[in-house]
Amino acid sequence: MKKTSRRGHSTLNELNITPLLDLVFVLLVIFIITTPQMVNSLEMALPSGKPPPLDPNTPKPKINQIVVDAKGRIFLNDEPIPDSALKDKLQALKASDPDPKVVVKGSDDVDYQGMIKVLDALQQLDITKIGLATQVSP
Repeated sequence: MKKTSRRGHSTLNELNITPLLDLVFVLLVIFIITTPQMVNSLEMALPSGKPPPLDPNTPKPKINQIVVDAKGRIFLNDEPIPDSALKDKLQALKASDPDPKVVVKGSDDVDYQGMIKVLDALQQLDITKIGLATQVSP
């Protein structure tokens, strides 16, 4: 009978971690390579938090207000405008002021389609200085 020595089995008691370390290093390299590609490089100019210095000689800009009520009616500077004439009125507004400033306020119960109609007309006429008015409920 052949006797087995304990020395032969002692190597089986130790775990060989070399392949495991190779796998960890390969995964680390993959993450290092793919991480910079996942970061978006979006450039934006953030406000500084300080208001610009006021010049007392500069007149205040005229801000046009567009209100869409709960029934979907549109008012430009408190003047009711039919849907068909909205684009024409905005075109005339842009003709009088090449860079008009507009604030759009929708009623709490307004249908989204009414607001989209106004914003779409502003976009088509390339009016870019637009503000959306909100009101905090008490």
